[in-house]
Amino acid sequence: MTTIQFLGAAGTVTGSMFLVTTREARVLVDCGLFQGDRQLKARNWQRLASAARLDAVVLTHAHLDHAGYLPRLMKDEFAGRAYCTPATADLLGVLLPDSGFLQEEEAQHANRKGWSRHKPAAPLYTLVDAQRSLRLLRPVDYGDEREIAPGVRLTFRQAGHILGSATAQLVVDDGDGRTTIAFSGDLGRRAAPLMPDPAPLAAADYVVVESTYGDRLHPAIPPAAELARVVREAAARGGMLIVPAFAVGRTQELLYVLRELEEAGEIPVLDVFVDSPMAIDATAIMLDHLGELDEGTAAVLRRGGRPLAPQRLHMVRDAAQSRALNSIRGPGIILSASGMCTGGRIKHHLRVRLPDARNTICFAGFQAAGTRGRALQDGVKSVWIFGEQVPVRAHIARVEGFSAHADRDQIADWLATMPAPPRAAFVVHGEAPASAALAQAVRDRLGWRMEVPALDDIVVLAPEANLVHVLGSP
Repeated sequence: MTTIQFLGAAGTVTGSMFLVTTREARVLVDCGLFQGDRQLKARNWQRLASAARLDAVVLTHAHLDHAGYLPRLMKDEFAGRAYCTPATADLLGVLLPDSGFLQEEEAQHANRKGWSRHKPAAPLYTLVDAQRSLRLLRPVDYGDEREIAPGVRLTFRQAGHILGSATAQLVVDDGDGRTTIAFSGDLGRRAAPLMPDPAPLAAADYVVVESTYGDRLHPAIPPAAELARVVREAAARGGMLIVPAFAVGRTQELLYVLRELEEAGEIPVLDVFVDSPMAIDATAIMLDHLGELDEGTAAVLRRGGRPLAPQRLHMVRDAAQSRALNSIRGPGIILSASGMCTGGRIKHHLRVRLPDARNTICFAGFQAAGTRGRALQDGVKSVWIFGEQVPVRAHIARVEGFSAHADRDQIADWLATMPAPPRAAFVVHGEAPASAALAQAVRDRLGWRMEVPALDDIVVLAPEANLVHVLGSP
C-alpha cells in the first residue's frame, strides 16, 4: 500500500517534507529547512535515514522552507533527481548557493566571536555543497506529465505563490490500483500583483493542503494603503524604514507597490535600497519569465516599462556597500532578506537600527513562531543578534495583506474547484491553531474528511479511505 510520512511542516509552518512510499518507489515531496525555535532547527541536523534509497524529490517552489534542505540531502547520499518547474530551477541556482554561503559565513562569525553553543560552529552545508546539488535538478513544464519513479507520474500546475511555484499531482500505481495525491505546496492569493491565480485543483483521491493562513482572512483594507501610511510616518520621523522581505516574491511585490504609490503621490520619493544579492538576481530571473507573470505586469514589461523600479532605486550587491548603509541617517527605505529575520543581511541592519527610536521596522509577511521576526512583531524589548542583546527602541509596524499565501476562504475556494470530494485531505504547513481552523472550515463548508497529521506521522492510504496512522521517525 502507499503511505505518506509527514517529516516536516506538520504542526509548524516550515520544513516541508512529505515522504510517499509505494511497493516500488520512494518519493520525497518538498525538501525544506526548518526555521524557528532551537528545537525545530535542530531537526535540520537529523540525518534522513532513507536519503540514499529515495528515487526522486519533487520541489513545489524555491523558498528555502520547501527546497533548502536539498544540499544536505545530497550530503546524506541522495543521488536521484529533483524535479521542479524551469523557473524554480533558475531561482534555486541563486537561492541554494546563497544559503550555503550564508551558513558558512555565519559559522565563521560565530567561531570568531564565540557566540555559538557549538565548538566549533559548522554550517549545515557549504556553498560548494549547494552548487553541487544543482546538478540534481530536472525541470518539468507546467501541465507536462513525467514518470519520476517506478509507478509514479508527476504533473505540475500553477500555484500562484511565487515565480515557478506549483501544485504537484502524483499518480501512483502501486500494484493494488491507482491512487492520485495532490500537494498544494504554498498556494497564492487571487488577484495578487505580479503572479497569476492558482490553477483549479484536478481530481485526486487525497489532498495535502497548506494552512499558513488557515485561521484568518486577509484584511479588506488594501495593503498598499497601509504601506503608504507606514512610509509616510517613517519619513516624518526622519529615520530609516527597514523591511525584512523574502528575496523571492515579496521584494518584487514591494518594489511594484512602492513605485505605484510614488506615481500616485501617496508617498514621498525616497531612496530605496534592495540589500540582497539574492533578491537582485531573483528580480532579473523574474523578468526572464514573462509568461509566468500576470498579464498586466507582463504587458508593461513588453512595452519597455519598469514596474519593479521606484524612482530612486539602488541595488546593493557587495558587502562593503551593505555596510555603508549603516551611515545613512534617513529618511529612506531598506529591503533586505531574510523575511523572518533568521539570517542574511537583515540581521546586521536590525543590530544597527533597532536601538534608534527614529527608525521603523515594518513586517510585511508571515512570521513563524520562534523566529526573530515573530519576537519583534510580538513586542519584545530586546533580541539576541550575533551573540549580543540588542535593545528594541525602533517603531515596529506591520502591514497585513502582502502575504503570498491564500487565506482561509481562498484555500477553501481552491479545494472546491476539485470535480469531486477526495477520500481525505491532510492539513499541513501551518501552526496548530491555523491547521485546526482550516480543517473545521472545510468540513463545515464542503463536508470533506479532514485530517491534521502530527510531525513524523505515517498514514497508510488504505482502500476506501480507511486511513491507518502509524507513528514514524525521520
